[in-house]
Amino acid sequence: MQNTLSKYTTKNLVLSALFTAIVAVCAQISIQIGPVPFTLQVLAIFLASLILPPKYAFLSLLVYDLLGAVGVPVFAGFTGGLSKFVGPTGGYLIAFPIAAFVTSYINTKKPIKNEAANASAALILGLVIIYTFGFLYLSWAANMTLKKAFAAGVAPFIIPDIIKLAIAYFLARAIKSRKVLNIA
Repeated sequence: MQNTLSKYTTKNLVLSALFTAIVAVCAQISIQIGPVPFTLQVLAIFLASLILPPKYAFLSLLVYDLLGAVGVPVFAGFTGGLSKFVGPTGGYLIAFPIAAFVTSYINTKKPIKNEAANASAALILGLVIIYTFGFLYLSWAANMTLKKAFAAGVAPFIIPDIIKLAIAYFLARAIKSRKVLNIA
């Protein structure tokens, strides 16, 4: 029994590290469109959330944040450092591990109607968590009204992020169905 448990723990730790790296790479695919850049982080975060168990999804994004906090240039534009957590995008960074955990947790529960409905609900809630932390923090950090922070930090991203959620869902299904990562 111990050997089986160790195997799955090791596998999940390795997958967590892999997703930490994937999020870091996706952060570099970035277009600055105001105080919050357009990146592919959301795609990678939600792919990790659909594949990893909740605590490992959380761990993956926590490690990403910690690497960035100590100065490893994993954040958008090859940046890092604690200053990113008090800047305009700090709320998004703080929300990433929370959203990953919640999304993975809901996704792993017995489906409400079916697997697609469960995953959709999980993904949308995760995105709402990121948006809520992000734009509230943006409002504070950039001294903006809530309306302006929403216009700058949420509104331009809604449609692209919904597309990223759909891509993450279909990629996760394809990976799981082919047992590419030996995930059942």
